[in-house]
Amino acid sequence: MSDPMDIPRDIGGFIRDLRRNARISLRELADRAGVSNPYLSQIERGLRKPSAEVLGQIASALRVSTPLMYLRAGLLNEKDGQGVLAAIAADDDLTLGQKQSLTQIYETFRRENARAAQDAERAHDSEETP
Repeated sequence: MSDPMDIPRDIGGFIRDLRRNARISLRELADRAGVSNPYLSQIERGLRKPSAEVLGQIASALRVSTPLMYLRAGLLNEKDGQGVLAAIAADDDLTLGQKQSLTQIYETFRRENARAAQDAERAHDSEETP
């Protein structure tokens, strides 16, 4: 497996590969993501760097995780607590679909654990209240 920090930062190529793998036209992805067709084309060709908001819209339109998109764009790194996502994204033995599935499962577990921790904290706080 590659070092997660060696992940290529070519976000445009990554988006183009995801789009082609999903068999979605450039125009259709632009419509789904709420961006113009020329702007998306420029992103895919590496002429424009999309904002975090636009990356999130594209991730949603492609049904991939936003953190994975941010990671590939260089907006997240292992110091941000994204080591698992970096490892998944960097693993050359996994297909794109497998990477997407693992990322979604991981994010679901993290959300469930955060929610359970909040519930436990609320329960603890309410026990201490006289």
